[in-house]
Amino acid sequence: MGKVIVMSSVSVDGFMEGPGRSLAWHMVDDELHTHFNGVLRDAGAFMSGRVGYELEAEVWPDADADPGAPAPVADFARMWREKPKYVFSRTLSEAGWNTTIVREVDPGHIAGLKDRHGDLYLGGTDLTGAFLRQGLVDELRLYVHPVLVGGGRRQFLDEGGLRPLTLAEHRVFGNGVMLLRYAFPSD
Repeated sequence: MGKVIVMSSVSVDGFMEGPGRSLAWHMVDDELHTHFNGVLRDAGAFMSGRVGYELEAEVWPDADADPGAPAPVADFARMWREKPKYVFSRTLSEAGWNTTIVREVDPGHIAGLKDRHGDLYLGGTDLTGAFLRQGLVDELRLYVHPVLVGGGRRQFLDEGGLRPLTLAEHRVFGNGVMLLRYAFPSD
């Protein structure tokens, strides 16, 4: 059975977006993007909320059509189109590019997706919170960017209280971004 893995870039002060939804502070260079692609190539499916999906759908469907696109960007664009995607939304009426709309977070459905696809990569603050509150997250992959954003949207909101984590991996990239990979201890 696969795992539900939260993979997110965050600032040192805990923001995943800056003011006005800015991601300009993200320090994704070729080394880091190539790493992301290597991790996500083995993903069974991507899961996101509506806002995240709509942002992705503005960029990835044809990002590789630009002859000037860096190789890791073009590689991810192809991967994004091909991978199964699940967008959690009560309002979205249609979605393209191998995407299924899901109306609610149901543990039985998520278990079935893990059986079907293997590892599921999850993004989005609200959706992550819903998964954490129901105990559905198996691993956190936090990419901490060496910057203080000072405002915006925090990665973690009200996730249901104190829970210990086990550090499974850490790595520092050449640009100073640090991967902290945590697992939830087995009960």
